[in-house]
Amino acid sequence: MDRTLQIRFTSDTHGFLYPTTYADTADRPCGLMKLASEYPRNGNTLILDGGDTIQGSPMTNLYHRLPKDTEFVCDNRYGTNPFSAMMNLAGYQYVTLGNHDFNNGLDALYDYLSQLDAICLCANIRDKENRLPIAPYAVHQLENGLRVGLVGLCTHYVSRWENPKTVEKLVIEEPIPAARRALDAVKPLCDITVLLYHGGFECDLETGRLLSESAENQACRICRELDFDLVLTGHQHMPVPGVRFGNSYAVQPGYRAPHCCAVTVTVHDDGSKSFESRLIPASGKPLEGAEALLDPLERRVQTWLDTPAGHLDLPLSVGNHLQMAVDGCPLVNFINTVQLEASGAQISTSALANELKGLPTTVTVRDVVSTYIYSNTLVVLEMTGAVLRQYMERSAAYFDHDADGKLCLSDEFMRPKVQHYNYDYFSGVDYVIDTQRPIGSRVVSVKLNGRELPMDETVTVCINSYRFCGTSGYHMLPEQKVVREIQTDVADAIIEYVTSHPNIHVDTHKYCTILP
Repeated sequence: MDRTLQIRFTSDTHGFLYPTTYADTADRPCGLMKLASEYPRNGNTLILDGGDTIQGSPMTNLYHRLPKDTEFVCDNRYGTNPFSAMMNLAGYQYVTLGNHDFNNGLDALYDYLSQLDAICLCANIRDKENRLPIAPYAVHQLENGLRVGLVGLCTHYVSRWENPKTVEKLVIEEPIPAARRALDAVKPLCDITVLLYHGGFECDLETGRLLSESAENQACRICRELDFDLVLTGHQHMPVPGVRFGNSYAVQPGYRAPHCCAVTVTVHDDGSKSFESRLIPASGKPLEGAEALLDPLERRVQTWLDTPAGHLDLPLSVGNHLQMAVDGCPLVNFINTVQLEASGAQISTSALANELKGLPTTVTVRDVVSTYIYSNTLVVLEMTGAVLRQYMERSAAYFDHDADGKLCLSDEFMRPKVQHYNYDYFSGVDYVIDTQRPIGSRVVSVKLNGRELPMDETVTVCINSYRFCGTSGYHMLPEQKVVREIQTDVADAIIEYVTSHPNIHVDTHKYCTILP
């Protein structure tokens, strides 16, 4: 008789539990609460999550700021950590770790995992003191007798992105060798093998063509080299309802919980397996009791978000990313102004998120945290004019031309996932990019204080901690001398700047000229 496994899988929820984006107070089709109301509750269904759970929303931002004896949850039977409490109420059984789950340090991660009913699986990352409750794999038997072998895995780029003080407390392995060991151990014990991988696809899923040389995402290689039946991916925020790739069937949900992946695996009498999958949108009502559970924290969040901060002399609107890169963007200038004051550097760089809100003239905390969504700190580097040009050249690869010769965005920044956040805007220096020149030789002028910057002259440049890790082609940055590290979160620095400068004149200078 055929037997089936049902799965509900989320990943990259980034602390979006309520049906809101926090850009306003409107009810939206998103949030873990709405998804969880549709989860089947039976012995043949597994509720799984792929990580990046405790960072990325105004709720996570405020939670990590408040004293830990604050009342966050109205029913402590589910725990006092709001994110584990919601996962417990929703019935999650197994999770893995995402890179952003390490952003607030191991104490914050322990606070979450130690109160989580679900078992955390991660075969390639552990803490050296074995304090975090993490297992490499597990075997779960369903009511129908099927034995499911589950393995967890996280991108090893945690070692590049995270605070060195956190990384030094971890043992981080390459994903594939660790996954192979875990698979070899679990496979003889089960009927179905499932990988929870916080990493994405490095190839075109239709043609198999390699789209990125980076080892940040290795799902396609995993599907080719290993033989997991099902690979549940994340990290890229790229919805993939279901695809057969290599030896495996794979899916990926989007981020901020707009939907979950529903997967059905049928094991037939002859031992063969078939797969069906779809994305289920967060379109229903929230899970019963969920809104009330976190009401003490949510009320604090909404009050904090509506706190007035300061005033700008013009609204910082946003639009098409290509147009902003060509015409200049006062919003990025403003972020760079904040970073220049906080760092004392000569030059500052910043990028824009894929999705943007912008800032009105009267700024609230809600406006700031909805506009700068990343958990970044700042680093001041000393580099020569030659290295600065090399840095700019990487950003200049953002541009391309279509078949008609019109300026467009490079496929490298748009596939397999959209990466507007990997194009940097520079303030404090005037520079010219000629997009018709070959990649690597497009920056034709760099002027500091009105004069061409010599190749051997040193300058100080403020960048964010994500860029400092050197991924996405910015390998030259970690090699530079660190002058200063500023551990203040950039969103906090913006709030502090707006609060301490109640009437702000926005820098509208166009630092970059794009040719033609």
